[in-house]
Amino acid sequence: MQKPLAYRMRPKKVDEIVGQQDLVGPGKIIQRMVQAKMLSSMILYGPPGTGKTSIASAIAGSTKYAFRILNAATDTKKDLQIVAEEAKMSGTVVLLLDEIHRLDKTKQDFLLPLLESGQIILIGATTENPYINISPAIRSRTQIFQVNPLSSDDIKIAVERALHDKENGLGNLNVKIAPEAMNFLTHSTNGDLRSALNALELAVKSTKPVDGVIHVSLKDIESCLQRKALTQDKNGDAHYNVISALQKSIRGSDVNAALHYAARLIEAGDLNSLTRRLMVIAYEDIGLANPAACARMVTAVQAADRLGLPEGQIPLSNAIIELCLSPKSNSAYVAMNEAVADVKTGNYGEIPKSMRDAHYKGAEKLGVVGYKYPHDYPNDWVAQQYLPDKIKDAKYYHPKENGKFETALSQQYDRLNKANEGVQNGH
Repeated sequence: MQKPLAYRMRPKKVDEIVGQQDLVGPGKIIQRMVQAKMLSSMILYGPPGTGKTSIASAIAGSTKYAFRILNAATDTKKDLQIVAEEAKMSGTVVLLLDEIHRLDKTKQDFLLPLLESGQIILIGATTENPYINISPAIRSRTQIFQVNPLSSDDIKIAVERALHDKENGLGNLNVKIAPEAMNFLTHSTNGDLRSALNALELAVKSTKPVDGVIHVSLKDIESCLQRKALTQDKNGDAHYNVISALQKSIRGSDVNAALHYAARLIEAGDLNSLTRRLMVIAYEDIGLANPAACARMVTAVQAADRLGLPEGQIPLSNAIIELCLSPKSNSAYVAMNEAVADVKTGNYGEIPKSMRDAHYKGAEKLGVVGYKYPHDYPNDWVAQQYLPDKIKDAKYYHPKENGKFETALSQQYDRLNKANEGVQNGH
């Protein structure tokens, strides 16, 4: 029986890995380990289908070490012993241990000395937070790397590679995939490449060729993914239009419209896009008018990620309704944009000497003096210049008073500005 496409397309070398460039890109830590042949045990954690097994396989392939895969929950200590014997004979074995958060103490105790000696390079894979769910003994002997969901561009690269690969992929078949089908396939799996490749293979092999060509349509991909596309859309605009409409509806306090557009994303199975955009909306559009709503949005997203769909829509619905009906303020968003704009254009000067680090010997000789420690003054505040001379009068924050919290911040901001101005004017 032929193995699934996702398995066959697994990268053989680190250079073939799609995505995760912060770990495997040129000059990054895993690439450096492979080049120097100085591998250390590691834990890779992140959602399913994001490349944990691929990274382990590619590391082994790039270093020519033997590669074995075991599951911490289902494989026994005897299975580990077989790998250990192989390591004694060959020198080093790269062991991918899936579901490492379920490793029991007996297996852990057996593995620890092998990790210490370097006979086994352990690559643990888990979808759980290793800082919470993996024992300190294992954590202290490994480096922990987070693996993120792949972007739609990453998935498209892998899909096109599979379509053209004649040895392991579908390159021997004459496949034509409709643009809207490709777009839906690359956007709708929430960064899960395994799901995308397996759906592609099912669509290709279950579609009858016409004049020797297998035409894969949007309907075919929808059926194989068991998800509905947002619209019949060739260039991907529909995906971004729905997200844009969601944010504009919440910003405009229209509860029903916001729930409608969120429902489109839920029906498309795009939980990742929905939760990411909701966190952006919370801090960009509600912001300081209601910080507690922002915090509750983050909690709702964490709950949704943990629950998955369909149950994950329940906490999100609570949060969406609150964001819609909450007072709004984009003052923090605007303030940071203005500050960043000044920095990007070089519109700033030297940090005042009194504000510079003065912990080292010789700082006073360099003129690093004059800082007034606010806690030594009444109300823990004293007037002094913090900004560079060139922009000493810059005001990035322009408070709004749509909520009680920011109203209080606004009043304090005004008091501090007036007090500073009074000192500068000699009052």
